[in-house]
Amino acid sequence: MHTHTIDNDTPVISADSYDTTAFYADADAIATVTNTTAPDAVALPSPDASTAELLAAAQEAGRRAVPGPFAETALVARPLLRRVGLPVPDGPLSYAIAPELTVCYAHPATSAVGSAGCSGDDNTLLVTGTLRRVPWARTATAVIVLATAPFGHVLFTLTPDQAALTPGTNLAEEPRDDLHLAALEIPAAQVRRIAPELLDEARLRAALARSSLIAGAAERCVDLTVAHTSARTQFGRPLSRFQAVKQEEARLIEEAALVRAAVQAAATPLDTGGAAAHFAVAAAKTQASASAAEITRIAHQLHGAIGITRLHPLHLATTRLWSWRDEDGDETYWAHRLARPLTATALWPTLTTTP
Repeated sequence: MHTHTIDNDTPVISADSYDTTAFYADADAIATVTNTTAPDAVALPSPDASTAELLAAAQEAGRRAVPGPFAETALVARPLLRRVGLPVPDGPLSYAIAPELTVCYAHPATSAVGSAGCSGDDNTLLVTGTLRRVPWARTATAVIVLATAPFGHVLFTLTPDQAALTPGTNLAEEPRDDLHLAALEIPAAQVRRIAPELLDEARLRAALARSSLIAGAAERCVDLTVAHTSARTQFGRPLSRFQAVKQEEARLIEEAALVRAAVQAAATPLDTGGAAAHFAVAAAKTQASASAAEITRIAHQLHGAIGITRLHPLHLATTRLWSWRDEDGDETYWAHRLARPLTATALWPTLTTTP
């Protein structure tokens, strides 16, 4: 006899159906949802929270399938704004790393050297181009943009209403919007010239934020799968009593633990920066993206057909894992970043030395 229980009284609502601006009305708390529709309060870490605390909060956001840019705000946008001395707006924030933008000075200075717009009387910029698939752009208070100009790297902020927005989503129906900028003037007060190291840090922060979300969603897959195999019976006993199911569950738990450990190990190196940060974050995102495929495979295999329905909460975790696996660099990209600095003479010390 087969037994299984689904709560049909509380249908799942996709993340894009929520007005996330309301969730951020209080700067110190972000309302989130559980696996169904019940709102739940989750504290947004304070500005002086450690990286480890931020990662733990982002992991919880991933586990609960938070319908908003929690990790983007806490781990990427806020720290970068503080680093460059720009004010941190209240509400949800997003980011875009867009070296392909066309950036020049809006008030060019007279100079016989370089092309027009390469030097300016002030830092006011003219920006043209498209920011592709910006996470939660339509609900963000501001978007932090890191771009490359002829005179160096710059960071500036803009609001979504300054651009023409083309809505889009990822597989999990999370907003991934294109922002089209046509000679948009960015006031000097919103612009900072930055060193290449900060641009690298932004990429690392984005990858680690995504990795922490993956770790949380992986945890959710474990919880749901263990509960399902314990409750559902086949041939008179729970699925969890069958040896093949036990082996797959063990593999699922192992993969989720690998992701969680890799993310936690990157917290301290990210604070210190340098080669150790590159190595730790590359390892975390490589592991997170690679494990996402195996975690989703096992979870859906052990759930059977019920796991692919919208009535079941599993899809809130697995569709996000499939999406986040490729965002901010997939496992191939970060595996190359991980391996490239390692030479034949440096490989063994790197593997055997704690950062």
